[in-house]
Amino acid sequence: MSNAQVAFFIGLFGSIHCIGMCGPLAFAVPFTGNSNLLLVWDKLIYQAGRVISYGVLGLIAGLIGKQLWMAGLQQGISIASGVLIIMAAASRLFKWRMAVSRLDVFAPFNRLLGYALKNRMGHLFIGMLNGLLPCGFVYLALVGAINTGSVTSSAFFMLWFGAGTVPLMLAATLGAGLLTPLVRTRISRAMPYFMLFLGVWFILRGLALDIPYISPAKSADTAICH
Repeated sequence: MSNAQVAFFIGLFGSIHCIGMCGPLAFAVPFTGNSNLLLVWDKLIYQAGRVISYGVLGLIAGLIGKQLWMAGLQQGISIASGVLIIMAAASRLFKWRMAVSRLDVFAPFNRLLGYALKNRMGHLFIGMLNGLLPCGFVYLALVGAINTGSVTSSAFFMLWFGAGTVPLMLAATLGAGLLTPLVRTRISRAMPYFMLFLGVWFILRGLALDIPYISPAKSADTAICH
């Protein structure tokens, strides 16, 4: 499975979660037109804003990953990422609950988002703000982006992740009723198993067992930029 496919499926499965978390925000974005065509256009622009923000986050993750790879830590980072993803999947499967102290560090951001909605600051801008909201599946995608091996690949990984979130989010905001609650529940239950697969894949990549496509051997050239 390629990086693009992994990113797209993380976005696609994760968008089930996004509908519940970000759906109310998407519905709150004011409609500026007077036709169904303009409605679709507004919603597409909003989705494009989210994807742009994911791409920017991917660039930042790529810059971090580049430093780690140049330091020769690529294998350890891949293994550590896989372990963290497996732990996250296990927490969903076994309903583990961890007490985490939550600081309201996003309060200024939330106020900015509320101001943007109130003053109709445009679907693109509001979508970009939405893309920066804290989200577990975005963090999962960023872990994958860091492991792609270059700044450009990291950015494209997050763009593909964003593209994966678009179909269901767009259908939900247009009121298409594409997925029944039962289907959404079943897909949500399948997500931890996909996360387990992803975590195992990252660990195998880090182990460099010389298995084509799954665990390629470590290259003699560990630099990111060629």
